[in-house]
Amino acid sequence: MPKQRPGFVPVPGLAPTLAKPAAACIRGGKSGPPQEHSVLTENSKKPLLDVLGGQKRSPPPIWMMRQAGRYLPEYREVRARAGGFLDLCFTPDFAVEVTLQPIRRFGFDGAVIFSDILVIPYALGRDVRFEAGEGPRLDPLDTPEKITALATEADFRKLQPVYEALRRVRAELAPEVTLIGFCGAPWTVATYMVAGQGTPDQAPARMLAYREPEAFSKIIDALVENSIEHLVGQLKAGADCVQIFDTWAGVLPPREFLRWSIAPTARIVEGVRAKVPDAKIIGFPRGAGALLPAYVGATRVDGVSIDWAAEPSLIRERVQTRVAVQGNLDPLALIAGGAALDRAIDDVLSNYGQGRLIFNLGHGILPETPIAHVEQMIRRVRDFRG
Repeated sequence: MPKQRPGFVPVPGLAPTLAKPAAACIRGGKSGPPQEHSVLTENSKKPLLDVLGGQKRSPPPIWMMRQAGRYLPEYREVRARAGGFLDLCFTPDFAVEVTLQPIRRFGFDGAVIFSDILVIPYALGRDVRFEAGEGPRLDPLDTPEKITALATEADFRKLQPVYEALRRVRAELAPEVTLIGFCGAPWTVATYMVAGQGTPDQAPARMLAYREPEAFSKIIDALVENSIEHLVGQLKAGADCVQIFDTWAGVLPPREFLRWSIAPTARIVEGVRAKVPDAKIIGFPRGAGALLPAYVGATRVDGVSIDWAAEPSLIRERVQTRVAVQGNLDPLALIAGGAALDRAIDDVLSNYGQGRLIFNLGHGILPETPIAHVEQMIRRVRDFRG
């Protein structure tokens, strides 16, 4: 376990030039509890949270998945100082600093805590490591015999640095910035646990789920119960809302999508709200396509994040009428920049800007993204009036 450092000390040498709106997004003192408003107001404390609570905002609130990442030079410097990736996640000084970096630079409406979807397997006693250029590595849980040895209760002492980082970030953020916690959906986390790494179509987990559904269910059940506790812990530590990332939902056929993506997520949402009744929860079943309406109806999430391939009329007519929509700019368009980026931004705004929208990417920002293109995106979104 990486050593925790007492008190938050900003990493030296990282003082990016701040635009005035961005600088105002970080202040001392803790904000109050999340507030919902019955009428639209430009002076709302938390625009992003308002959208999840039922309001339409114009312009829409904006943040980016993986917004604390390698495209930022200040992140790369902290990453080099931290050493290993888990040291970055589990050292509150570092996690707080990189969480705040994109808020300082861009003034986003949401700050997502810097962590990883594989912290739950780590807390369950699995060996989780990140190898440079290769991504996560775990000891595979690829047979019923190995699954039998899986712990059912996580050691949440290992995750205390995440909650400590949330408390510190909450104290640093201006009241109008929404603090976002998250976890990986059981299906997606299980795919890494079974294969021991990411694979092109997560075939090892899909095969195990077909051949040994009872054994595979034990992994899912452990992830459901401990993800509930992890999300509740984040909400109690200061997160205003949480997101459930099901990055690999799109590889499942409809019957398996219902069983392994929808049902476990619904259990998590129900479990979190049993302990935090007003919890605001965003789901992200990437690649769900036409199955999104079923996902929204069964899970009862407050918002759903959509990828760039989503069909606009289906989303407008069968999803956005029920919940907030988050997305869905293609990260490659953000790299392309120029007129192509403007067109892609306008497509998102014209498709979804008349309803409840949180502007975001269709997946995480890519490391080679130019900062100037992010600034271009923010200007264009904030000039929108729908």
